[in-house]
Amino acid sequence: MFTIQKKYEKKTKIALNQTCYCMRLGKLRQEQFPRDERFEMSKIALGNESLVGSLTPSNKKSYKLTNRIQEGKIPLYSVVFNSIDARFFNCFVSAGGNGINLYNCLEDGGISSLHSYTDEDKEESFYTVSWACGVEGNPFVAAGGVKGIIRVLNVNDKIIHKTLVGHGDSVNEIKTHHMKPQLVLSTSKDESVRLWNVETGICILIFAGTAGHRYEVVSVDFHPHDEHRFVSCGMDTTIKIWSMKEFWTYVDKSFTWKDDPSKFPTKFVQFPVFTTSVHTNYVDCNRWFGDFILSKSVENEILLWEPQLIDNSPGEGTSDVLLRYPIPNCNLWFIKFSCDLSLNYLSIGNQKGKIYVWDLKSCPPVLVTVLSHSLSKSVIRQTAMSTNGNTIIAASEDGTIWRWDAVTK
Repeated sequence: MFTIQKKYEKKTKIALNQTCYCMRLGKLRQEQFPRDERFEMSKIALGNESLVGSLTPSNKKSYKLTNRIQEGKIPLYSVVFNSIDARFFNCFVSAGGNGINLYNCLEDGGISSLHSYTDEDKEESFYTVSWACGVEGNPFVAAGGVKGIIRVLNVNDKIIHKTLVGHGDSVNEIKTHHMKPQLVLSTSKDESVRLWNVETGICILIFAGTAGHRYEVVSVDFHPHDEHRFVSCGMDTTIKIWSMKEFWTYVDKSFTWKDDPSKFPTKFVQFPVFTTSVHTNYVDCNRWFGDFILSKSVENEILLWEPQLIDNSPGEGTSDVLLRYPIPNCNLWFIKFSCDLSLNYLSIGNQKGKIYVWDLKSCPPVLVTVLSHSLSKSVIRQTAMSTNGNTIIAASEDGTIWRWDAVTK
């Protein structure tokens, strides 16, 4: 049924290969840096210049527009393929306004509607959506937005499985654990990240406090092969790496808890294992790339950088920016990129309705292609790449879903 472990092993190999690749290029250094006070922000290592990609497309891979759907005039903020369950790799979900829409990508380029959910609160505006899974294999969709409430939809039964209440302000992003798809992280305007069990409805851990974020937390991502680690970023310009290893017993307990979820002994985690600031403005998207991190601000580029943690010194370390991926007309916040499952490609939209596709295995960075259409003039808030990278779905602020498919040569 599931191929999570195989995919996980594949990502691990990719991460190791990428590390060796960068080391051969001489981009990774073993340097000693003076230690500062505990939990002080990491310094940026300036010994090597980062490599900047060219905006001349290589056209090594071509895409064609195969379909578009006008959901309405309400902005769409999120679109995500199902990458945790092989049965539904061709399915994606979009979110905007108080609606969630599930679709299936057909082989002929078509898009079929599977289910539409409209929240009972007309003032809800969903900013994020993520696929999840119940312990018995039932596909779930978790969505959150301006109301700070997370709705967990049972896709098979077409009913609300759980409503997760706890955030004190809007939810900006939800991400699902790769190996335990009952676990999701949510980021919020309330300056916290929360770990939930969508099967039981329990809030397990809250990451906030003394060394937490000091403004909205906008994006989060689980590490691809360290099940205990994740990265978060936000409007305070910082990027933080957190560890759940010390608190994993709480995760286990969340699956066997029989009492009311509100009585669960939720644990506060106040100290990340690493904090840095490689951007000078809001950071609205971050993703792991092996042990490296891809991150984006409102500075018309995506950075690939290496967090260098110091053993036994929580919060300390350095940051080395390795590669830069220019994205013209992308200085508006809350524009998020996506990658295929094997981390071969990255796609991101911009304010002009264009989509930039970058090759993640090339150094210096290589722009694969730029996708554009005469009718696509609105902001592309988020893209979603299929597991093999051959299909790209784009969610537009004018309420349009765009489907692009790779051209077979």
